[in-house]
Amino acid sequence: MKDTMRDRLEQLAHRLIEVDAMLAEPEIASDMDNFRKLSRERAELDPVVTAFNAYVATEGDLEAAQEMMRDPELKEMGEEEYQIAKDKIAELEKELEVLLLPKDPDDGRSVFLEIRAGAGGDESAIFSGDLLRMYTRYAETQGWRVEIMSSNPSEMGGYKEVIARIDGDGVYGKLKFESGTHRVQRVPETEAQGRVHTSTCTVAIMPEADAAEDIQINPSDLRIDTFRASGAGGQHVNKTDSAVRITHLPTGLVVECQDDRSQHRNRDKAMQVLAARLKDQQLREMQAKEAEQRKSLVGTGDRSERIRTYNYPQGRITDHRINLTMHKLNYVMDGDLDELINALLTEHQAEQLAALANE
Repeated sequence: MKDTMRDRLEQLAHRLIEVDAMLAEPEIASDMDNFRKLSRERAELDPVVTAFNAYVATEGDLEAAQEMMRDPELKEMGEEEYQIAKDKIAELEKELEVLLLPKDPDDGRSVFLEIRAGAGGDESAIFSGDLLRMYTRYAETQGWRVEIMSSNPSEMGGYKEVIARIDGDGVYGKLKFESGTHRVQRVPETEAQGRVHTSTCTVAIMPEADAAEDIQINPSDLRIDTFRASGAGGQHVNKTDSAVRITHLPTGLVVECQDDRSQHRNRDKAMQVLAARLKDQQLREMQAKEAEQRKSLVGTGDRSERIRTYNYPQGRITDHRINLTMHKLNYVMDGDLDELINALLTEHQAEQLAALANE
């Protein structure tokens, strides 16, 4: 192990001791914001320090094995122990390299999931509903909470556009590579001759903005309109102007929310979505600059980039960024996304390690 890497790990081990001491203090426990911040830091430090402690312990095993090898009677056993410890040290060093990779500061955040129907008319809208169900099922397996913020249902089923908030720990870190164009190939229910049609939807994963720190929105930059909600809801929708449309004048971004009966709650939801879109815009501008410097195998996060194809006749799903094909379409559409997401994360880590090696 390089001295610089060991120094960094020793610093992190010392920091974990400091954080544990602070979390035990009564005044910290009474300050929830500080408590949450320190708890998040501890959660990030713990796996690194645990792996480093295992590495140090294995170094001790290696020394003990070398000592045994000096004794003729224990030489054979010592050689066996030495090889086991040596293999484990190599394995732990690789694990520590990955754990020390620069973290995306947004990885721990909740997200806004935005799905829009693209080419393909009604079939595209139906597929957007299928994608929402897929992500909702996956969120359930992770213990995350899903709340619909805004929706524009299609007459034939599904959505022309739907925005959901997915709340939980580490949501953005798991879902950030889902942004892009998703393509479906299947026979629509309305197709009389059984021909396969191709449709698309665009998905955007936007980390939730911290209103106090990330995005400062000047009230004078906003135009806020209220109007009567349309769609399901009985007589109520014709009586009150509960729907809200917010236009951010400098960027031209427009957000509408009408799913709640309360104008106040619709306004709050619209402001949350607007803040996330502004943060997402900043992120994509930054990612575009980084993409110019190096080609990213797991994609640039560009909405127009075709990232995945769902082929129903063959039961096949293909992620074009990493050339991964799986014949598990039914499982994936039912929310079993772990294999896909883990493959993308592994590829991203390999890219980061390669970039560090070239520096």
